[in-house]
Formats: sequence, C-alpha cells, structure tokens
Amino acid sequence: MTTIDQPLSGGGGLAGILDRDHTIAKAGFNRWLVPPAALCIHLCIGMAYGFSVFWLPLSRAIGMTAAKACPDMTLMQELFTTTCDWRIASMGWMFTLFFVLLGVSAAIWGGWLERVGPRKAGFVSALCWSGGLMIGALGVYVHQLWLMWLGAGVIGGIGLGLGYISPVSTLIKWFPDHRGMATGFAIGGFGGGAMIGAPLANILVNTFKTPTSVGVWETFVAMGAIYFVFMMIGAFAYRVSPAGWQLDGWKAPAKANAMISQHHVHLKDAHKTPQFWLIWWVLCLNVSAGIGVIGMASPMLQEIFAGTLIGKPELSFTQLAADQRVLIAGIAAGFAGLLSLFNIGGRVFWASLSDFIGRKNTYYTFFLLGIALYALGPWAAGIHSKALFVAAFCVILSMYGGGFATVPAYLADMFGTQFVGAIHGRLLTAWSTAGIIGPVVVNYIREFQLAAGVPRDQLYNTTMYILAGMLVIGLICNHLIKPVNPKWYMDPAEVARLQAAHAKSDAAIVHGSFGIGKGGFDTKAALFWAVVGIPLAWGVWKTLESAIKIL
Repeated sequence: MTTIDQPLSGGGGLAGILDRDHTIAKAGFNRWLVPPAALCIHLCIGMAYGFSVFWLPLSRAIGMTAAKACPDMTLMQELFTTTCDWRIASMGWMFTLFFVLLGVSAAIWGGWLERVGPRKAGFVSALCWSGGLMIGALGVYVHQLWLMWLGAGVIGGIGLGLGYISPVSTLIKWFPDHRGMATGFAIGGFGGGAMIGAPLANILVNTFKTPTSVGVWETFVAMGAIYFVFMMIGAFAYRVSPAGWQLDGWKAPAKANAMISQHHVHLKDAHKTPQFWLIWWVLCLNVSAGIGVIGMASPMLQEIFAGTLIGKPELSFTQLAADQRVLIAGIAAGFAGLLSLFNIGGRVFWASLSDFIGRKNTYYTFFLLGIALYALGPWAAGIHSKALFVAAFCVILSMYGGGFATVPAYLADMFGTQFVGAIHGRLLTAWSTAGIIGPVVVNYIREFQLAAGVPRDQLYNTTMYILAGMLVIGLICNHLIKPVNPKWYMDPAEVARLQAAHAKSDAAIVHGSFGIGKGGFDTKAALFWAVVGIPLAWGVWKTLESAIKIL
C-alpha cells in the first residue's frame, strides 16, 4: 500500500510528471507555497492589460519616424499589407481577442482542468501564452497583422484562459478558512501583470530599437522567454491537497451560514440553476462598468480637466497647444497606472474582506458604492475637483478588480468546491461579454456626444449615469441570489467516488491533515514569495513614479 509521503505511481517522462497524481502534496508541505505559484502564472498573463504599450511603436513599424498611412485601406487589406503601417484602432482588436478567448477557453477546458489538475493546465498555458508571443513576434517581423492576431491574440488568449483558472479550485481547497483571500492573492496577480510588464516592455523596446526596427518583435521574443520560465516555475510548484485533507486545527463555524453550502453541485448541473446566471450577470455588469473606464481612462482625464492638469484651468482641451497636449498625455498615463494599482490592490482587499462580511454583502458594497461614485463623477468634473474625480475612479477600479477576485469564492459558497474551477471557467464568459459591452457603451456614446457638439469636458456625463444604471441592475441580481435548491446537490457517495478516483492510496482518503499545510511563512515560503514579490514591488514603484505627475 502506498502511503501519503511515498512516490505515487504514474506514467514516465514529461507526461507522467504532469499527471495530477504527481502534484498531490506530501507530508511537510506548506500550503503558503501555492499562492506564489499561482502568482508566477498570473503576473505573466496579466500583461494582456498592458499590451497597448506596443501600439504606438507598431503604428510606425514601416515608416519608422512617422506612420506610413494608407487611409483608404480596409481592415481586410490591413491584415495582409506589408507596405502600410497598422492603425492603432485595428491593433486594439487584440484586447477583444484576449478577453473573448480567455472566457471561451476557460469555459471549454474548465472540466478538463478539474480532471488533469493545475500543473498540466499551467504547462499548456505557458506554451500557449509564450508561444503566442513568439508567433506574434514573427507576425511583427514579417509585418502580417493576421499572424500577430493569431499568435498573441488567439493562441495567447487560450493561454490566458487556462492560466487564469488553473489555481482557483486548488487555492480554495487549500484555504477553507480564507477562500476570498487566497483567490484574491492569485487573481490579484492578473491585475498587477501590466504594472510589471508595461514598464519592462518600454525598457526592452528602447533597448532593441535600431534605425531599421522599432524593437517590438525582439521584445515579444524576450518577454515570451521570460514568461515561459516564470510560468513553468509556477506550474511545477503547484500542489493539490489529498482527497479528504482537512486543515489542522480549523473547524467550520458552528453556526451554519445558509449562503455557504456544505454540499457540492456537479459541473453538468451548475448552469441549470438560477444562482449561476444571477452571479453571471453580477460579474458581467460589474466588469462592464469598470472595463469601459479602463479603456478610456487616459482620454477621459485629458478631455475633462485639460488645462487644469498643467495649472491653466482656463484652457479647454481644444485650446491646448501641441506641446501642452504631450504634457497632459503623460499625466493621464499616470492616472491609468494609478487605476492599475487600485485594480490589483482591490483584488486582495475586497476578496479578503469578503471572508468576514460574506460574498453577497461584498457585492452589495460594490454596487451601492459604485452607483454613488459614478453619479459623483460628473459633479466632481463640474466643480473641477481633480482629486475627488481621481479618488472616485480609483475606488471604482478597486471594486472592478475585487469583483474578479471575490467571484470564485462566491461560486464555492454556492456550489461547493468539487467543480468550482470548471464552474468558474464557464462563468468567465461573462467577462468576454463585458469586454464587448463596456468599451462599446463608453466609446460609442462618446462619439455620439462629440458629433452632437457636446463640450469635451461633458462628454462622459451621460456615460457615467448609464454605467450607474447598469450597476442598479447588478444590485437587483445580487439581491435575488439565494442558496441553491437541495435537488441539485450531489450524492455524498458520488463525491467520495470522484475524490477516491484522484487518490492512489487508501491513506489519501482518510480525513486528516497528514502533516500537510501546517505552519505559516517558513524560509522556503518566504523565498518563493520574494521571487514574485520583488518584481511586483518594482512594478508598483514604477507606477507610483508615473502617477505622482497627477498631483
């Protein structure tokens, strides 16, 4: 009979190492090693948020000093041209590819992830994300937009989805006492990826730039290699808890919480419940409002405050000289960076808070406070209070990030932990939908207002009220969420069979701690946290360096 601290049998070679059986934790394992493993992956794929740093240099990849534009070129022609520079708007479709493919791939392969475990999913994610960047580099080198879309956008987008959901189920099972905090740390990394990646990309582009190259394809190759190493470290550091493992010394609250189920709902049944679709809309509406702001943060601050940003409040945006517009663009970039910082901080803060006040109350806070802050936005702009405006949107973006980090724990509370990773994967189609709704609402209303002759400092007033209205609908959906009907609960015997199928020994299905998960930050855990913490601290420093220009 195999004991818990003996090697588990499995296939040989790389395929065997990737098997879920080889990731089951053994005696002495510290559960605090799992969050930094997740961060290794999330901090890499989170660069998807920072991809706009490449658009400006790529928009003059042919002309070098200035864009070689072809105004009459259609998008289809642009996909294959080798003689004209790409338009920034066309490259912006990468964001749509990223987040649509993220949601779709997470939904399609979420069930597969639950079967094979997080290591294999993280391994495939690294191949797709880093490999996609390499193919994207080839697309830039031969100047084929379709190839960059296929590589970084489609293949990379699949890597995003698999990497994003890879640690969710594992972390929730390792931290039954702090579900929100655990997922907050990991998913917080996705929000912070751009804080490291964007300044790193700028440094690399300027390093590789030559008279005949803008330095982007070389940067794609370098970042692809760096990300591959870090993501592999994360994938191979993943460990899953043995079936039946219990945290030593921790007991579920004596007073049962009706909103935290002690049962499990099967993946094939979760989407049949009203709870799944109500949470789907809760996430979709919260994200739609926030993602629209992220996409327009820089122009919004510039157009609303214009000359106020450089001490000349009498100047509107259209009255600014070219050199003044350059100055305020730099200040607005600091605003975008500050929003990114609150995005990641909110993921950890709000998800951790949800462990104490509950997921439903946390979302109540998001919607009620969000409605008030969106409504406050036009007033703050009207009285030219830059500080109040910036503060309001920083809090809004913290709740945008907090919504992502809290939702896996919300799902675990509703549907149990057995299939939470796969259920979360399906729910992320709400993100894909929001990635279309949010930018469309903000961009098209802005264009409509501009065509109607609305002054630039008032272009976003109607948008903010509409976003507040979306949050009202989200508030109603959250209110309607009740415990799942017991008819959807899995039979305990079925749960036991599924857990036993993952175990290679009888010892692994006997309830207990097995000496696993004990302790806090030992030396090994502290060093692993430093591996991800030092780059993250550097990213925070670079963000604050840029954000200070707002003051």
